[in-house]
Amino acid sequence: MIVSTETTGIPAHAAHKSGTLSPQEQNVLWEMEERFWTSGDDNARATTATNAVMVFPYPPGILQGDQIWPHLRQQTGWRSVVMAERRITWCRDITILTYRVSAEKADVPIYEALCASTYLNDDSTWLRISHQQTKVA
Repeated sequence: MIVSTETTGIPAHAAHKSGTLSPQEQNVLWEMEERFWTSGDDNARATTATNAVMVFPYPPGILQGDQIWPHLRQQTGWRSVVMAERRITWCRDITILTYRVSAEKADVPIYEALCASTYLNDDSTWLRISHQQTKVA
């Protein structure tokens, strides 16, 4: 059964409309996300909004703003990451990247997680406003 938003009274909000980013913009975002994992906390801070929220497996759990950086110093700098099952959801100035990551670092077991990062296009600059990881058991 197909239900029309006109007959159900559901407004035709922008979130109900779909679209795509250009392949170039998609590449920019995926490269930013890979550098988030591999390039250290300085890079992560430069591409993340000031009051961003990040959710990591407990501990540390939910972190916001300056709480993020002490944790991220330990969690960045992976020597290699593979992002599989990649998807992009886009609506106007907001883009959500979702993927399964396998990250490798010396003397640390391979880390596998399901991830989501939300980016805001703020005056033609993409900034991460949230990041979430669910560890794969």
